[in-house]
Amino acid sequence: MKANRHSLPLCLLVTAIVTTIGGCDRTPPQASQQTTAPATTAAVAPAATAKPDVVAVNIDNSVKPGDDFFSYANDAWLKSHPIPASEAYWGIGKLVQEDLYDKLRKISEAAAATKNAANGSDEQKIGDFWSTAMDSELAERQGLTPLKPELDRIDAITSVPGALEAAFELQPLGVDAFFDFGVQQDEKQSDVMAVYLEQGGLGLPDRDYYFNTEAGVAKARTAYVEHLQRMFKLLGEDAAAADASAAKVMAFETALAKVSRPLADLRDPQKNYNKMAPADLTRKLTPDIGWNQRLQAWKLDPSYVIVGQPEFFGGLQKLLTQTPVPVLRDYLRVHLVDEYASTLGKAFDDEHFDFYGRLLTGQKEQRPRWKRTLDAENRAIGMILGRIFVKEYFPEKTKQRYNDLVEAIRTAYGERIDKLDWMSDATKTKAREKLAAVTRKVGYPDKWKDYSALQIGRDSYAQNEMNARHWAFDDQVSKFGKPVDRSEWDMTPQTYNAYYNPSNNEIVLPAAQFAIPGFKDDEVDDAVVYGYAAASTIGHEITHGFDDEGRQFDAKGNLSDWWTKDDAKKFGERADVLVKQFDAYEPLPGLHINGRASLGENMADFGGVLIGLDAFKKTEQYKKGEKIAGYTPLQRFFLGYALSWIFEEQDALLRRGLLSDVHAPAKWRVNGPLSNIPEFYQAFGVKPGQPMWRDEKDRARIW
Repeated sequence: MKANRHSLPLCLLVTAIVTTIGGCDRTPPQASQQTTAPATTAAVAPAATAKPDVVAVNIDNSVKPGDDFFSYANDAWLKSHPIPASEAYWGIGKLVQEDLYDKLRKISEAAAATKNAANGSDEQKIGDFWSTAMDSELAERQGLTPLKPELDRIDAITSVPGALEAAFELQPLGVDAFFDFGVQQDEKQSDVMAVYLEQGGLGLPDRDYYFNTEAGVAKARTAYVEHLQRMFKLLGEDAAAADASAAKVMAFETALAKVSRPLADLRDPQKNYNKMAPADLTRKLTPDIGWNQRLQAWKLDPSYVIVGQPEFFGGLQKLLTQTPVPVLRDYLRVHLVDEYASTLGKAFDDEHFDFYGRLLTGQKEQRPRWKRTLDAENRAIGMILGRIFVKEYFPEKTKQRYNDLVEAIRTAYGERIDKLDWMSDATKTKAREKLAAVTRKVGYPDKWKDYSALQIGRDSYAQNEMNARHWAFDDQVSKFGKPVDRSEWDMTPQTYNAYYNPSNNEIVLPAAQFAIPGFKDDEVDDAVVYGYAAASTIGHEITHGFDDEGRQFDAKGNLSDWWTKDDAKKFGERADVLVKQFDAYEPLPGLHINGRASLGENMADFGGVLIGLDAFKKTEQYKKGEKIAGYTPLQRFFLGYALSWIFEEQDALLRRGLLSDVHAPAKWRVNGPLSNIPEFYQAFGVKPGQPMWRDEKDRARIW
C-alpha cells in the first residue's frame, strides 16, 4: 500500500485485519487545484506563462544536492509553507487534500440542501451525515446520551465473562477492546475468506510507547495517564477515583503491551499465520473465551481461525483472570468514550484532541469542524461520495493514461528481473509469472459497493458513526463463506494514496493520487511525471509484490515459498544492506529509524526509483536530453521524485512514526534510496566525502 504513515490518531471505521502491505505514503489524502493525472506520454515543456517551473521553484540552492538532496530539492517550498497551527504535518499532499476538501464540501452541502431526497438515496445519506456531524449544538445537548446503552452494559459487568460479553459487543462498533478481529482472504488460500484474530486493545499507538525510555516517549506515557484521569472525571468520577482508575487502566494496558509482538515482528507473514480450530484456541490459550460461541453470535461458524500472535492471546487470558473486574469495566468504558469523543460534546472532543492531537502529533489547535466532518464522512461513507466525485472530476481519458503508465512500469520491471545476476532462472520464471499476473486498479472501482443497508439519519452524530461502523463490521462478516470479491477496493477514489494487496496480487491507484497542485496535465513534462508518479507510486506498489514480505506470496496471492533456497538467501543478504543503512539514520536524538520494520517500504522506494528510471529512459524526452528550466531530463526525474515527498511534520508526530509506523520519514525516503543509485551521482555530480555519497561496497543492490 502507499500506506498512510501519517494518518491521524484513531480510525473511525471498522476494518478487517489489513491484508495490504507497504505503501508509497506521500502523506494521507490531501489537496490541489487539479485532480487529473500529469501527462505520461510525449514530453511537453511548461506552457509559456508566468507560472514557475514545477520543480525548479522548490529548489534551495544554498544546499548542495550531494549533501542533502531532499533539502536541496524541496526547502524553498518548505520554507515558504510552514505547518499551520491546526496541522501536525504539511506538504504537497496537503495541498491536494485542500482541493479535495473543497470539492467534497460542495457535494456534501448540495446534498444537505436537497429537499425531499429519497430515503436511502446517496443524497440523503450524504446530506444527513454532513448536517448532523456539523451540528455541534446538538452534540453538546446530547452529551453521552447516544452512548448510554453501551455504557449501561459496561456498568452492569460483574465478572470476567461479563467483561468479555461487553467487549464482543463493542467490536462491531469499532472499539478493539482486548484484541483485533477481521475477516479477510486466507493468506495461504487466497480464494477463501478466513477469520483473523490479532493482538490489539492498546490506547497508545504501539507497544513500544509503553516501554521506550526516550524523553518524548516517557512524556507521552505520563500524559496518557493524565488524559485517562480527565476522561474518567468527564465520566463522573471524583478526582481520587479518577486517578486510581487511570493508574489501573495504564497498568493493565502496559501488561497487554508486554505480551504484544514488536512492530518489526508483525511484518513476517509466516510467523503471523497460525491456523487453529476455535475450540483448540479456547482449550489451549483462552479457556475463558469460548470462541465457537462468540463467533457464532456474529453469525460465523469457521472450522478454523488464523491467530496472528498466539502468545498474545495466552497473555490476555492470564491478564483477564488476574485483573479485578472494576478495572476491566474502566478499561472498556474509557476506550469506548475515547473512540467516539469527536462525536460528543466539546469537553470530550477537546480532551481527546489535547492528547491524541496536540500531544501525540504536535497540532497546536483543532482543525475546522467542516474538515473533520469530511474526514469522518470519507471513512464512513466514502464510496458513496466517490461515486459522485469521479463522475464530476475524473474523466475516462485520465484513467486510461494511468493504465498505460502502469504497463510501462510493468515492462521495465520485467526487463530488470531478466538482467539480475544473483537470481536463478527458475526463480526468474516465477517472478515474471507473478509480475504478469499483477492486477491494476486505476481511478475507481468498476463495481460500486452496495450501501443500501446502512441507515444514516439526523438523530445524532454518534449514532451515525455507530451505524456506519456496525455496517462495515457486518459487511466484512458477510464475506465469510462466499467467493472472494477481487473487484473490491480498500480505498476511495478521492484518497491521495495507493496500495498493493498481496492476497489479490494487485496494485490499487485511486483517482486523486497523482495530482500536482496548481498544474494541469499538459504543464508537466515526462521527466517529472516518471519521478513523481511512475517511481514513487506505481513502481513502488509493484515492487511491494517482491519485497521482503510480498515476495512470500505467489502469483495467485497465496503465502507460499516459490523461491529457491539459494535465491532467498541472496535476497536476504542484499536486503540486510538496506536494513543496516536505515538503522543508522537518527531523525530525532536517541531515536533511529527501525531498518527491519521499515524494510518493505524502503525496498519499494528503492525499487520504484530504479524501475521508474528504466521506464523514463525509453521516453523521447530522455533521449533528446534537452534542458527545461536549466535542468537535464535525468535531473528533473530525480527532482520529480523528491517533489512527491515534500513533507514536514511536528516532532511529536515524527516520534510517533519512528515507534509505530513501518514507513521512514519523508526526508529519508528521498535521500536513502537515491544514495544507492549511480545515475543520481551522475546527474548531480555527487563526490566522495559528501553525505549523500556511499562507497560502492556499502550500496544496496537488490533490483
